[in-house]
Amino acid sequence: MLTCFQQIGSVEDLRDYVNTTICNQHELQTGAFPMTERILRRRDKPCGIYFCLHGPRATQFSAIWETDRNKILFYGSGGERFQTTQLIDSPKIQPFASNCT
Repeated sequence: MLTCFQQIGSVEDLRDYVNTTICNQHELQTGAFPMTERILRRRDKPCGIYFCLHGPRATQFSAIWETDRNKILFYGSGGERFQTTQLIDSPKIQPFASNCT
């Protein structure tokens, strides 16, 4: 499993990084498939974001950014972790309209 270090300044940059990383890993065209996200909460406080890229033939690839350790964990369609990224700085979670399914 690959471990990377990345400088990300905003949630928008985080979203782009997750989308690009998943697409590169699975040889998908970046931006061709929808990605949903959901803020994860612990005791009513944000503790991360769950991302899900909805790929071809109903496959789903996911990533979880956990704010406690400031890491992004990437998972393939079978649930296997294929990469961990340690963020150097922590973007601030802003409330946003979730486009979850």
